[in-house]
Amino acid sequence: MANRSIAPRHFLQFNDFSREDFEYLFARARWIKAQFKSYKQYWPLVDRTLVMIFEKASTRTRLSFEAGMQQLGGSAIYLNTRDSQLGRGEPVEDAAQVISRMSDIVMIRTFEQEIIDRFAANSRVPVINGLTNEYHPCQILADIYTYIEHRGSIEGRTVAWVGDSNNVCNTWLQAAEVFGFNVHVSTPPGYEVEPERAGLYGTDHYEEFTDPMAAVRGADLVTTDVWTSMGFEAENEERLRDFQDWQVDAEMMREAKPDALFMHCLPAHRGEEVAAEVIDGLQSVVWDEAENRLHAQKALLEYLLIGRVNT
Repeated sequence: MANRSIAPRHFLQFNDFSREDFEYLFARARWIKAQFKSYKQYWPLVDRTLVMIFEKASTRTRLSFEAGMQQLGGSAIYLNTRDSQLGRGEPVEDAAQVISRMSDIVMIRTFEQEIIDRFAANSRVPVINGLTNEYHPCQILADIYTYIEHRGSIEGRTVAWVGDSNNVCNTWLQAAEVFGFNVHVSTPPGYEVEPERAGLYGTDHYEEFTDPMAAVRGADLVTTDVWTSMGFEAENEERLRDFQDWQVDAEMMREAKPDALFMHCLPAHRGEEVAAEVIDGLQSVVWDEAENRLHAQKALLEYLLIGRVNT
């Protein structure tokens, strides 16, 4: 079990880690992925238990964490708030005290960032943000690793974000600060980035564009997400109208660099935020991106539980 005498380290926002931390994680992800592809057993987390708490629906987050923990020799327990006392009014602080005494690490996918912050403040073990309304650090961990696999260093590059300034967008903005790349953001009027919500207080690493075509011009990576994130379903019809000119299609991709990549955290709605010809086209790396959630998060689990290793 985890050493309870040492204050745990959490991964609640992308900027909780330094560039050096991430470079170590990417190196470990590369090595761990190579073992997986070679069918070589690597079990550094034998007898360790991950508790996964879900308040929002999930495919990739649950699968990547559950499979990843098992592939590292540990076990994963799934808790849905609807089926636990958390969904019946138990204080987050009390749940954190109990769960962290019965497990080694916790991943939470919930609504407000405040919930996961309160949990972490009362946890005796590391806590990972599997997604909140404000941030999605594990997604961008995998995205940047994927970019590095395909194109090398992301430093000095330009990432174009087209669509809603949601949790994924916010996390790209934090990552730009850590790695020294630039983000061009284009949203419809009324959906602009809120710097305070994104956790940014003065930055030279992002620029806003009213014209999405201008935002993607010369970009090394074009990325987007659904127009209606979880929790905003009541706004769906209004958003479909507001975002209709923000679809990433072939014409828009032609404004980016010829070797630009396309990413999407998935699930995707073809014909809405992205055209089928783009997400299914040669510049798309969405399937590598999705798979790399597994490998990047395995490196993260290893790092938070046993620290840096040499293999």
